Amino acid sequence: MFDLIVRNATLPDGQTGVDIACNGGEIAAVEAGITAEAGQVINAEGSLVSPPFVDPHFHMDATLSLGRPRMNVSGTLLEGIALWGELKPLQTVDEIIERALRYCDLAVAQGIGAIRSHVDTCDDELKGVTALLEVRERVKDYLDLQLVAFPQDGVLRDPTAMSNTLRALDMGVDVVGGIPHFERTMADGATSVRALCEIAADRGLRVDMHCDESDDPLSRHIETLAYETQRLGLQGRVAGSHLTSMHSMDNYYVSKLIPLMVESGVHAIPNPAINIMIQGKHDTYPKRRGMTRVRELRDAGITIGFGSDCVMDPWYSLGKADMLDIAFMGLHVGQLCSREDMAWCFDAVTRNSAKILGLEGYGIAKGSRANMVILQARDAIEAVRLRPARLAVIRGGRVIAETPRQITKLALTGRTEALDPASYAPNA
Repeated sequence: MFDLIVRNATLPDGQTGVDIACNGGEIAAVEAGITAEAGQVINAEGSLVSPPFVDPHFHMDATLSLGRPRMNVSGTLLEGIALWGELKPLQTVDEIIERALRYCDLAVAQGIGAIRSHVDTCDDELKGVTALLEVRERVKDYLDLQLVAFPQDGVLRDPTAMSNTLRALDMGVDVVGGIPHFERTMADGATSVRALCEIAADRGLRVDMHCDESDDPLSRHIETLAYETQRLGLQGRVAGSHLTSMHSMDNYYVSKLIPLMVESGVHAIPNPAINIMIQGKHDTYPKRRGMTRVRELRDAGITIGFGSDCVMDPWYSLGKADMLDIAFMGLHVGQLCSREDMAWCFDAVTRNSAKILGLEGYGIAKGSRANMVILQARDAIEAVRLRPARLAVIRGGRVIAETPRQITKLALTGRTEALDPASYAPNA
């Protein structure tokens, strides 16, 4: 007798007709034709069943604050940072908690099971840190929330940022962050990377650095991050987020840089929606695409996870907590055209991002946590194409969100099948 069985599932690796049995919050069996009974049975009807979506890069302390105290008229990164500086003294801990909880509900409904959120430490009151630590505790039963101590104004540039960042880590923030390209000089940026990585090494923590979010080809802090990762033995625990300057670097330098990154085991987190919106603002035509070299990094063996970064905040006025939107944008901006490329984009918002966060028990396999999403699609490529309904979101073997199957009926003919986008499949 199981707690839950999901029958007739299609898995992201292409297996079909699979039953998934859950007991005690774990997956007890993944095989065809399970005959045992269960407290609840869901017939997936051949739909895709995936482990939860994972957002490896987000800013939850700012989310859903759009328009307060004003709009970002230029749409630039720097105006967004300035606007955020205006908002910080106005918002309260309770306001941040309320917005963050609303976002978490939205994220869970869209099948997100884990989020890594940066939280600004350039605030002597640490309101965002206090708020998101409370949120992390409140949502732990239905969402894994990992927090990054992020000195938004520069850990050296801001006079109290270093002490505040250490305070945040002492309070229980999980990951060490930074923003070297926002320091006053390139030399200060490199010094900040070194100092922050040493803090992470001393405390046994992971590192996630906003790195080279710039069109400047001379912004090369990822090189320093890769070096410090190797020097301090942090392999597999470090991520460089954005890395947009790589799209402006010359190929000869990149041919040196990527092997250094591979050697260090640094992960990469592009943020396709915000990168394509914010970068290239100083260009006339041709305009640069604004995203790092995803294909080259992936082909070299670097783990890449796509992040959403922002939803309705000073930097980005759109978004709906849908990681398939992010995969869809990443596919287009990265010109990831083959069927293999498209399926990989689904991995970039699921298992790759889970690896970057170090999530334990992730996946659809015996012994894994019984966390999964049933999508109204028949494979990973179709899921990216359609961004379909999340028919059921399951956490610990329990359904925590449901959406009815979406079928449109045409009044003139009464036909429905032709209007169900999941009814179309390629010949090959």
